[in-house]
Amino acid sequence: MADQYQPPFADAESETAVVARAAAGDEEALEEVVRHLQDPLYRLALRMVNRPADAEDATQEILLKALAALGTWRAEARLLTWAYRIGVNHLLNLRRQSPQEAAGLSFDEFRDGLADGLATADHTGPEASVLATEVRLTCTQAMLQCLGRQERVAFVLGEVFELSSTEAAWVLDVTPAAYRKRLERARTRIRGFMDRTCGLVNPEAFCRCSRRVDTAVRRGRVDPRRPALARHPVTPGGRSVQQAEDQMIRLHTAAAVLRSHPDYAAPRARTDAVRQVLESGRFPLVE
Repeated sequence: MADQYQPPFADAESETAVVARAAAGDEEALEEVVRHLQDPLYRLALRMVNRPADAEDATQEILLKALAALGTWRAEARLLTWAYRIGVNHLLNLRRQSPQEAAGLSFDEFRDGLADGLATADHTGPEASVLATEVRLTCTQAMLQCLGRQERVAFVLGEVFELSSTEAAWVLDVTPAAYRKRLERARTRIRGFMDRTCGLVNPEAFCRCSRRVDTAVRRGRVDPRRPALARHPVTPGGRSVQQAEDQMIRLHTAAAVLRSHPDYAAPRARTDAVRQVLESGRFPLVE
């Protein structure tokens, strides 16, 4: 199951009807569109900017842009795919950077960092499993930041969200052939790094999530009291942390490890803020 769960419209016809009503200002239809888009857009933003707080800000901005442009949607793609295009354009041009992106972190530097402070035994304790999961989730987030934005978004769309090359190329406004080349470069870099580094992909590789816990806690990368990702709320009906991990264990590939985040839900405070803007009566909907 791809990392793009969203409450579906019944069919293309109902999607078109709901969007038409929303673009005309129907509050119930606008609410349905927000519900359909908010969580997938948050997951897209989170994979691109890494930090939940920055992803929350970006999601709010993307949602407002998408809602303002609803009147221009002509069903040339599914509504969510169309919204991904708006989101990708926003995220590629975002001035804010994650710490790893700002530092220009390379895969070699990241690998050296993982080797530094690796314990000789697994972390133990009542929260050992949760903290090992938190390390894995934060590690794969940081790993994506070693890719440039263009390669990162190509990888996220194709390997994490499992869009077809035609859909992903449309989102990025490039030819399918150009997209496939970009995706293959990202795949090659990710696979090479993980095969040399990650014990989840290659049992002979040195790194183990459970042996990174103590160092991650000591360096402030994981908060043992409030694991940000391992206990992040998920979309109702979407994959839980355990379900995503079970899927990863069955597949045991680099793509599966990167894909195996739960179906995170956008924080309600942010989506409530979007609803408040809509209810203000001052929000411009393109007719």
